[in-house]
Amino acid sequence: MPQQSRNAVRLSGTNLERAADHNQRITLHAIRVQGTTTRVELARLTGLTTPAIANIAKRLIADDLVHEAGQVREGRGQPAIKLKLNPDACFAIGVNIDRDHIAIAIVNFVGDTLARRAIEIDFALPEDVRNFYRQSITELVAESGIDVSRLVGIGVATPDDLGSIELAGRPKQYSAWDKTDIAGLFVVPYALPVFIENDAAAAAMGEQQLGSGRRYSSAFYILISWGLGGGFFADGTYVRGADGRSGEIGFLNCRTAGGQAEPLQQWVSLSGLSTHLQAQGLKLSELFADEQSPAFTRALDSWIDGAVERLLDPILAINCLLNPSAILIGGRLPLKYLKLLEERLNASLAVHAAHLPGIAPIERAELAEDAPTVGAAILPLSHYLLPKAATLWKQEHDVEPDIESTGAWMQRA
Repeated sequence: MPQQSRNAVRLSGTNLERAADHNQRITLHAIRVQGTTTRVELARLTGLTTPAIANIAKRLIADDLVHEAGQVREGRGQPAIKLKLNPDACFAIGVNIDRDHIAIAIVNFVGDTLARRAIEIDFALPEDVRNFYRQSITELVAESGIDVSRLVGIGVATPDDLGSIELAGRPKQYSAWDKTDIAGLFVVPYALPVFIENDAAAAAMGEQQLGSGRRYSSAFYILISWGLGGGFFADGTYVRGADGRSGEIGFLNCRTAGGQAEPLQQWVSLSGLSTHLQAQGLKLSELFADEQSPAFTRALDSWIDGAVERLLDPILAINCLLNPSAILIGGRLPLKYLKLLEERLNASLAVHAAHLPGIAPIERAELAEDAPTVGAAILPLSHYLLPKAATLWKQEHDVEPDIESTGAWMQRA
């Protein structure tokens, strides 16, 4: 049978085994969202029957993914038992590789960052990433105090076409990334499965599972890093597009004050901000200082105004085409400046509200600066345990996870 095209329609028929897997994932996520909840409440939230929830809860407790957490007394009868996730059920490593920094974090099952290390480095080469990871990871594991046998994988978030996209400061040798086996950089010291994702997609997925996604059914995520990326999730699913490149807002052309067209990320990005500052004799490093000079503040203020002007049309298009519940902004821009950008964008959009079918509020993402790193760490957890539409269907070329090598932590629990 010929391999199915990636553009072919995929129906969501399923079998009992996959339906059971999906129901367990949905139940786990419902417990995550609620913090603590009861079996009766889970049945109401998920639409599953009370006996089905009872069986799922029994399995989750046996696998040490969920713990019982006291009782709820409401009226007559036996008090209900509350359930909560076991934070130490499993752990994952998240790595964010970008053109101005490398960050590594260890995250537990509820999404808490237990240990983190980052280095500011311009256009780090593959050997720089490999060396920083090997020098840091055993110390991070020791610092976090985790059981290494419960590490389920490594997630890596990095921009697509890392070595070939032209951005300010890119050295010629940076093209080495285009021929690099990224997973091979992380084979030592822990032999774990590696999951690689676009940084904006990872940030959006992290926000979906651990941040604003618990309040919004859909959202478009804008990631301001050295470049500019985006991602969209709806009804619990990250929407990839035909080639996995949906949300590439940074490549949209916008008009400059002089009438010239340029990619949006030439201005709305840290690389764009750096160029703007350099033209005025200022340095980007001051952005992360405790205090900024008056000249820097003025320059940054004008950059924010320029960002609002350039982002307006793309955000209007996002509202009209996708109709998200919210537009979330995160990334490396410090929170106080993200807040300014948020406020000015909302004010600018309000002018157009009467002429559009709907305007989604713009908010700072809850995970903000560390979103790509935490989102990367969520990738292994999501693959094995969290809700995803793909659990309901299987194509001919799908490969089942190797439970013996990657899920042994679950069997040992």
